[in-house]
Amino acid sequence: MEEHVDLSGSSGLVRAGREPDMTRLAEELVASATERGIALTGDGGLLTALTRQVLQSALEAEMAAHLGYDKGDPAGRNLGNSRNGSTPKTVTTEIGKVTVEVPRDREGTFAPVIVPKHRRRLAGFDEAVISLYAKGMTTRDIVAHWEQVYDTSISRDLVSRVTDQVLKDMREWAARPLDAVYPVILIDAIVLKVRSGSVANRPVVNVLDGGCLG
Repeated sequence: MEEHVDLSGSSGLVRAGREPDMTRLAEELVASATERGIALTGDGGLLTALTRQVLQSALEAEMAAHLGYDKGDPAGRNLGNSRNGSTPKTVTTEIGKVTVEVPRDREGTFAPVIVPKHRRRLAGFDEAVISLYAKGMTTRDIVAHWEQVYDTSISRDLVSRVTDQVLKDMREWAARPLDAVYPVILIDAIVLKVRSGSVANRPVVNVLDGGCLG
């Protein structure tokens, strides 16, 4: 049976008016996961659970901001729009696939920013694939690398679609129509020693009109 990491009580390391001891908190979480035989990545892993909880909390905060009141707050009664359940959504992150419950509102006007609609990959995935591709790795190599490092499976088709889209965007950018004239301004700075009671280094910014290129 799948075991999930309980992150609800973190040994009181976060106290009112005090900054959390993040290093100690991380060490205790890893130690607890190790004692219980929980992996760091993969489904039910520590990092996956942390990512899921952060994303879920962010989604709930976004919905609260959208509606103007927190979940369960009596202040939201008779205000018109309200929460209307949630929809499960699986997204690919840098540590693997994570499933969250995206909250819905009755008017259907909620558009989350953290996990955007129709987005199945969060920031970082495309950049990682393109970086590996630029280093000469084949789609098969990238798939194998992803499985080894992030303990999750991605398809060669997904890798190909990511690289094809970037190459398409690059070709469109290279073929874009150019303006007839481009104004040029050169901005630089030089550091000079200035005496004002004591001698100190002061940057002096130079702005030069470079004319127009066309």
